[in-house]
Amino acid sequence: MSSTPHIFPTVPTSSSLVPKQRGASTGHRVSAKGLQTKAHIIDAALQLAMHNGLESLSIGGLAEVTQMSKSGVFAHFGSREELQISVIREYHQRFEQEVFYPAMQVARGLPRLRALFDNWMKRTTIELDSGCIYISGAIEFQDNIGPVREALVNSVGTWHAALRRTIEQCKELGDLPVDADADQILSEIHGLILVLHYEARFLRSAGALQRALTGFEHILQRCGDRAAATPKA
Repeated sequence: MSSTPHIFPTVPTSSSLVPKQRGASTGHRVSAKGLQTKAHIIDAALQLAMHNGLESLSIGGLAEVTQMSKSGVFAHFGSREELQISVIREYHQRFEQEVFYPAMQVARGLPRLRALFDNWMKRTTIELDSGCIYISGAIEFQDNIGPVREALVNSVGTWHAALRRTIEQCKELGDLPVDADADQILSEIHGLILVLHYEARFLRSAGALQRALTGFEHILQRCGDRAAATPKA
């Protein structure tokens, strides 16, 4: 049984994907005000993207929202593509903080798997009023090969890897059968989130949240975990 704690693999930050700020090559630090301004722009862009999609973002539109000049916004990102990638990185970082890291404080195995799903559900219920960039982005960029799609795929892949590892730990600890298919369980759990978005946001179907929670328990029961018969309150 592995005793090594699982570390969430970090997706490269936007700073590694965009040109360095002016002055970086000569050793000058980016000013605190400049960093604050960039963070403000990314936050505004993230809110727009969650409601209207990544493709809705533009340098001009964001300049209007933030009451900045187009050249001022452009100076921080250089292109619309780099802006979109920065938004994806910010979204991923917030996802980590809200979903992954709190669950790492919970015991390995089934308690941690439940915590990951519970945290994911909490975030999902909030996003029902706005939107999930992972879901909307998959539609917008499913056939659009390039850096933005790659950033989305890497972010989702990173989250899947962490969730899959937690499922494997459940098997190692005996909480799930050793022959349980981790990829199948992962796919079904992710499917619950996708269906929840569809039912709750599009169909406005009552009881969608409870059905997702029940579906999670059914997955565990079918796989034969030893605690599914007595889920936490």
